[in-house]
Amino acid sequence: MSAISPVVLIPARLGSTRLPDKPLADIGGQPMIVQVWRRAMEAKIGPVYVAAAEPAIVAAVQAAGGQAVLTDPDHPSGSDRIFEALGRIDPVGRHDVVVNVQGDLPTIDPALIRRSLVPLEDPSVDIATLAVAISREEERHDPNVVKAVAAFAPGHDVARALYFSRATVPANDGPHYHHIGLYAYRRSALTQFVALPPGVLERREKLEQLRALEAGMRIDVALVDTLPLGVDTPADLERARTILKDGRS
Repeated sequence: MSAISPVVLIPARLGSTRLPDKPLADIGGQPMIVQVWRRAMEAKIGPVYVAAAEPAIVAAVQAAGGQAVLTDPDHPSGSDRIFEALGRIDPVGRHDVVVNVQGDLPTIDPALIRRSLVPLEDPSVDIATLAVAISREEERHDPNVVKAVAAFAPGHDVARALYFSRATVPANDGPHYHHIGLYAYRRSALTQFVALPPGVLERREKLEQLRALEAGMRIDVALVDTLPLGVDTPADLERARTILKDGRS
């Protein structure tokens, strides 16, 4: 992995409908976005910046000693937001890999962030992401649980992504994999991705990563053992507070 120079970017905006001002919600005495920034720093793979849609997020991160950049509040996706931030913080292209960590993962294990780089050891991979085997039967059929379709060979824990879906795929007996929305892009791949129009299947499934597959880009998936808690509701927020109350802050 010494041949690459990663940077971690965390997109964040205040406009959550289910949990207003989510990035600033208090967890263990710190705003949630600061907790995410700290987990990313603990991964120790490179510099970490928050790509913020509002000045209040920038202020919160900087007050904790972190680095943040203000971006256009009207970006349609986190990918567009981190692309703008990347151009601002590294216009000369020192960093050739961009790790996109979602801003609502305050309890994420830093090892998962490091794990996202593993598929990029293959130079033919454009984008890397993560998945975990589904163990709860109801999750197989929950459209809110995105499934990563990949043919993991026996004894291998990295495989090429063939599809992503909200449906229960593939059919018949065998494991299903819960996709974790954390991505490591080659910088050239991120540049290509944000220039693409939304894909037919992307619009149908409401899954942005399908745009890359439709365009012939290669995404590989690394298996991990744990599913990070994404904070989307007040109940999720309370769970995150419980997880961190005796640990890091």
